[in-house]
Order: sequence, then C-alpha cells, then structure tokens
Amino acid sequence: MKNFLKKFTGTEAPLLTVTEAAQEKVHAVIQNEEVDIEGLRISIQGRTATAFQYSLGLATEAEEGDLVVECQHFNVLVDAASAADLGGAVIDYVDDLNASGFQIENPNTPTWDNPKAQQIQKLIDERINPAVAAHGGQVELLNVDDDAVYIEMAGGCQGCGMANVTLKHGIEAMILEAFPEIKHVIDTTDHGAGDNPYYA
Repeated sequence: MKNFLKKFTGTEAPLLTVTEAAQEKVHAVIQNEEVDIEGLRISIQGRTATAFQYSLGLATEAEEGDLVVECQHFNVLVDAASAADLGGAVIDYVDDLNASGFQIENPNTPTWDNPKAQQIQKLIDERINPAVAAHGGQVELLNVDDDAVYIEMAGGCQGCGMANVTLKHGIEAMILEAFPEIKHVIDTTDHGAGDNPYYA
C-alpha cells in the first residue's frame, strides 16, 4: 500500500468492521476480476434526515488520504471525508428470502451542519411530516443548496397521484412562507417506483 495510507492493525480498534459473510462475498467477487484490485472502497455520498447514503465498490487504486481497514484477503479503503461518520460501522452481507446484498449498520446519526438546513429540518419534523403522516407519507430533507431545497417523498407519498399537489400546495408553500429566501423546492422522488407507481 502507498505510504500516505493509514492502516488499522494489531490491537488498534478498527475504524469499521466487515463481517465474515461480507468478507467471503467481496473476496469471491475480487477473484473473478480481470484487473488488480486495491480494495473495497466505501464512502458516504449523501444523507437524509435519518440515514447516510453510501457508495460501495471495488477500487483499482487508493486515493490520497484513504484510511485502510485490513481484512484477511483484501483491504477496505475508507474515504477520508467520510471516516468521521463511519466510525463503528459494520458491513454485512445478507442473502435470505427477505433481502440480498450488502448492508451497512452505522451507529452514527446524520446531523446538519448548515443552520438553514437545521431550521428547515425542524419545520419538516414539526409541521410537514405530521400532516403527510395521516396518509402514510413521509418527507425527507436531502440537501439545502443556496436558494434550493431538495426533498424526497416516501411511504404513501411515493407514486401518489396527488403527490404534485402535496408538493406545491403543502410542502413547498410551508417552506417558502417560512423561508422567503428559498426559491425552489425540488422533489427528487422516483414516483415510478414503489408500491403505487403513479408515474409508471
């Protein structure tokens, strides 16, 4: 490994843990690759109010600043910018009737550093979500960027024929009224997916 990588070895507590099942699956995938693999890369790509969104895949080379967790047959390359929010996380692989694939259990809870995002999150928690919960829906705040707010609808709101009405006359109206500097409320929901794909 390159000398700019920090390894977690010996008696030092690892940054994260990879279960035996996950290690076996990753090792099997690496063995089928036709190129040299430096390791399994994990990074945090986004977040909602309650969970992080991860990127997980094989890497052919390490990047400067990567933190390394050594496994039996490969290394896990942890993106330096994501490391603080991955402490104590567990990467597992599940293959049963209910689910199949990698799962990440992370004891860290996302928090907004942006004060405006904190205020908008409070509005969503206290006014918007209680209103849409009556219809089995939920709204997640994804990001606040300058004068734009990005949200995602879930539950009964995903794929609902009234989703656009809920957005324009409910969610958007509340946010714009409370925060006049916000000009756009952008719904990133895939309304063609879910149990009731209205737009499919």
